Amino acid sequence: MMEWIPIILVTFKILVLGTGMFFAIKWHYDKAKKGKNTAKEARAVLRASSKVFAAFTLLLLGLGLLTYVVARTSGLEMTFM
Repeated sequence: MMEWIPIILVTFKILVLGTGMFFAIKWHYDKAKKGKNTAKEARAVLRASSKVFAAFTLLLLGLGLLTYVVARTSGLEMTFM
């Protein structure tokens, strides 16, 4: 049972952060639509948010890889069963 706790918590964290990012982007997009902002500025906001999301994803993957390398180097047992 304890092996599932990190999987469940990480999944929950990803869902919560993903939902928050979605609504933050949507809020900014809707705000830009209502205001004086042009379509060009709205595209710039969406492009910037996509870049932030891509950077976050790459950093998360990099952290996972770094964790894996450190665990293997230090001799930790990494079996799941």
